Amino acid sequence: MTAAARVLVAGIGNIFLGDDGFGVEVVRRLATRPLPDGVRVVDFGIRGMDLTYALLEGYELAILVDAAARGAAPGTLYLLEPQLPAGAVAVLETHGMDPVKVLGLAHALGGALPALRVVGCEPATLGGDEGAMGLSVPVAAAVDGAIALVESLVLEVCGGTTLDA
Repeated sequence: MTAAARVLVAGIGNIFLGDDGFGVEVVRRLATRPLPDGVRVVDFGIRGMDLTYALLEGYELAILVDAAARGAAPGTLYLLEPQLPAGAVAVLETHGMDPVKVLGLAHALGGALPALRVVGCEPATLGGDEGAMGLSVPVAAAVDGAIALVESLVLEVCGGTTLDA
């Protein structure tokens, strides 16, 4: 692909639920860094409908950044290539964020989905019944690594060897 490639970097999560705010923090910091033209960095938080429509805007690649509990040590980073499950049902969630439901709805709306990657981080805590502000120490320490991983994915699609402006 060329330098004109369109890439969406989507931060997902709820900042009131501890480490669930991981994706939000990554894109907050990533937005201050130089990125190629055509790369859009957005904090979607828990706005699933907004993300659904953004996925239909003709991006070549969408990178979703989120907490991802998979059983490893807190702070472990993952790079996942999700596939839309066969028979996924379109569910309208106007005030929630379930990435599988978002993908199902985007598909049901008839648009072609971009290539998808998830940069996930194993959470230590999701705030419990009371909620919690801020990332745990191991998850906060993983933010720089996640930024580097997102930047490397952007470079793969947009070309080049550096993101310096």
